Amino acid sequence: MKIKAKGFNIEFEENVITFSQKGKTEEIKELYNLKEKIKAIKVGGIKGIKQVLPVKRGEEYIVLTAGTNLKDVLSLNEVDTTRTVSNDLYETFEVLGIEATRQLIIDEVYKVIESQGLNVNIRHIMLVADIMCANGQVKGITRYGVVSEKASVLARASFETPIKHLINAALEGEVDHLSSVVENVMINQPVPLGTGLPGLVTKMK
Repeated sequence: MKIKAKGFNIEFEENVITFSQKGKTEEIKELYNLKEKIKAIKVGGIKGIKQVLPVKRGEEYIVLTAGTNLKDVLSLNEVDTTRTVSNDLYETFEVLGIEATRQLIIDEVYKVIESQGLNVNIRHIMLVADIMCANGQVKGITRYGVVSEKASVLARASFETPIKHLINAALEGEVDHLSSVVENVMINQPVPLGTGLPGLVTKMK
């Protein structure tokens, strides 16, 4: 192992690395600044992972980390790549793709709901994850994410900042064809689903 540090002589003895400053002795403040710089040098480990904690879960031990670097961790021979997860959605998307990201959303949301003692059917969570990942990118359930892509003006206005959506739609001359549930409920007419789907035509005598 070789480390180059400007202005220092470096010696190795088993598990000890000694830094000796070259030249004249600095003031206390300068020495303190140099010490902090030395502490920031990465001697070993993986970039982005600040702390590791082995924990016993059931009959086996797992390693929890503070910080994440999925790409470099998965390249280690000691790591079981089929069971290693990161709770960073965007990192998972970059390294493993959109299907893995969808599964991660399901797992994380289910874990939070379960820890609160709530019993929510997993199909509801799967539906949310599907909507967030439907177009191949990760979209949040926010006014800037999934909601912003709705074709219906009234559906967008029903979520947040309705005035902004209505003014923009008026400026652009958008037409709402009332094809979904939300907008039909808003204007108090039958929704185009189930019994509201067929139109009935009768011959009048």
